[in-house]
Amino acid sequence: MLEACVNQAAGLQGIALQAAPRVMAMASHGQQQGELPLLWRLCATLADLGYPVMVLDANAVESADNPGLLQRLAGEPSRSEDEDEPGAWSVLPSALGLQQLASQADRYTRPLDPLGNVLPNYGVVLIYARADVLTQLLPGSSIEPLLTVSPVKMSSVTAYQALKQLLLEAGLRPTVANIAMGSSSGRNMAAQLPVHHLQECAMAFLGYRLDALTIEAQQPEDQVTDDIHRLAMRLLENAMPLGRLATVRNH
Repeated sequence: MLEACVNQAAGLQGIALQAAPRVMAMASHGQQQGELPLLWRLCATLADLGYPVMVLDANAVESADNPGLLQRLAGEPSRSEDEDEPGAWSVLPSALGLQQLASQADRYTRPLDPLGNVLPNYGVVLIYARADVLTQLLPGSSIEPLLTVSPVKMSSVTAYQALKQLLLEAGLRPTVANIAMGSSSGRNMAAQLPVHHLQECAMAFLGYRLDALTIEAQQPEDQVTDDIHRLAMRLLENAMPLGRLATVRNH
């Protein structure tokens, strides 16, 4: 009888984990012209798959006029009544809130545990932050932060710096997306150069073999979901379910 109870509890726990918000991450490394379009397309694809998405933007600072994660963690009510009934996807300023979670990491089993209480209605919580922030929030987790390489000057250099931090400081193995521009063979060859440079540096200096998914920046409408859908499914596979902290009530 005891064994049956244990099995039933394990089954219920599995259902709860599936229903809990799942955390993904995207590393920002100074190439927002390549990162942001991919981020928005990824959010739209996740929403189409049935996952309401909340993006925690560590590049945006909360304030009294622009409240965000910091205010949510403090228990302040949302400015709008509809914020707790999320639509397809939303963005929340989160620089100070994520900094607070990182500074209080020793109080919790996982630094992100408090998010389960303040963002319970979302299917995916996507943290968009620099690598140094992610290393504090996600050490040793199963999450594979998305790292983009775009065909712009210095992209491979800043991507390598982020990769090195993620690997060495937190044991995080990112999912790398190579942003390819245009359809001509010459442009595609040029688009491949930064990611090839990143792969060579990763192997030479870190002993790390890096695979990359190629994402076309411009595609016909009927092909847009193909690359992004594969990327979304890969990130979902390695996303981390959020738990909820027990709350103490005063009587």
